[in-house]
Amino acid sequence: MSIGTDKPVIPSAYTSQEKRSRIFSIVAASSGNLVEWFDFYVYAFCAVYFAPAFFPKADPTVQLLNTAGIFAAGFLMRPIGGWLFGRIADKQGRKASMVISVMMMCAGSLLIACLPTFASIGYWAPALLVVARLFQGLSVGGEYGTTATYMSEVALRGQRGFFSSFQYVTLIGGQLLAVLTVVLLQQLLDDAQLKAWGWRIPFVIGAATAVVALFLRRTLHETSTAAMRSDKDAGTLTALFRDHKAAFFTVLGFTAGGSLIFYTFTTYMQKYLVNSAGMSIKTASNIMTACLFLYMCMQPLFGMLSDRIGRRNNMLIFGALGTLATVPILTTLQHVTNPLVAFALITAALAIVSFYTSISGIVKAEMFPPQIRALGVGLAYAVGNAMFGGSAEYVALLLKSLGHETTFYWYVTALMAVAFVVSLLLPRHATYLRDDH
Repeated sequence: MSIGTDKPVIPSAYTSQEKRSRIFSIVAASSGNLVEWFDFYVYAFCAVYFAPAFFPKADPTVQLLNTAGIFAAGFLMRPIGGWLFGRIADKQGRKASMVISVMMMCAGSLLIACLPTFASIGYWAPALLVVARLFQGLSVGGEYGTTATYMSEVALRGQRGFFSSFQYVTLIGGQLLAVLTVVLLQQLLDDAQLKAWGWRIPFVIGAATAVVALFLRRTLHETSTAAMRSDKDAGTLTALFRDHKAAFFTVLGFTAGGSLIFYTFTTYMQKYLVNSAGMSIKTASNIMTACLFLYMCMQPLFGMLSDRIGRRNNMLIFGALGTLATVPILTTLQHVTNPLVAFALITAALAIVSFYTSISGIVKAEMFPPQIRALGVGLAYAVGNAMFGGSAEYVALLLKSLGHETTFYWYVTALMAVAFVVSLLLPRHATYLRDDH
């Protein structure tokens, strides 16, 4: 379906075998996406346990600061990953890019799981931890653009919004599984065991599941053609900025607002409920686990909605509601004491975000021709995500420490206004997405 059309396109008939093949391809691509995000986020949830093993001479706060710095380094690698894997996907094929990406994530997780501690090899331990994290950041930086491109090309006509929404279903699912894995280990092991060796278990699980995802991805049907891959402009920055500069900055504009509000109401929100609303850590964790589960379930519904009203309309609603509702929701949450009210407010915010996240991959993919699509989507997303998504928590906490917490609310609102303006500029009918894959 073209961006902004008011009525769904009536698809030509698929055979049963074609439908099964395409749905299996979506499952295989999504499985790798879930594993990638599980591996990436389990680091953050386990940091409190493995920090002393790599930074033993520092106090607890400095230990966590050091591990947080390494976590941030993963974000800085995303633009490089977006460029590298986008180029591979456009020059060598989507399948090759996704296979290499999940192999790299597997290697990073396995390295962390097996790393000797500071007591064994000294400063080589944190140095190797940085290397492993850079591998993971590079991998996940390339995952988004290639997966978004592949899923948009393999999805059934007339249902592209619905099927593409599973990219964020698995992205959120990876975060949830990372949380639940750590919670389960906390029930089975005591703190001493978790700090001694238990923290390694999630990384072993991540590496093992990555191997499964690797075998699934090796069965994928390639959606790019030999002619596309051999095009002289395929996967080149020169062609991207010469012929598709407007599309690149449009995607960058979407990602700036979309990533910022996504990280505000997901990863940062637990700390916000504790530091600003005064809730206990356990209560905040329970609220966010429930909210994230519901948010995950919302994605296919909002994807289906885009198939009926058009991607452009979805994006306009996202930008408008985000601009109008961010300040009231965050202001109310700052003073809320009832967990149910907090749950309702965060769920409402995530519903607004779902207008974007459910179709973020396909709405960006539809803006580029196939020979430059993975690079265009991946690089623009990675740059916007690193600049605005990765810095969301830091900016929020910095402004709070300076006594200007509400300024952050208006910062998010301003970026949502940008997303709304960019949505207005979207073409109503034009789309480069091929229907003959």
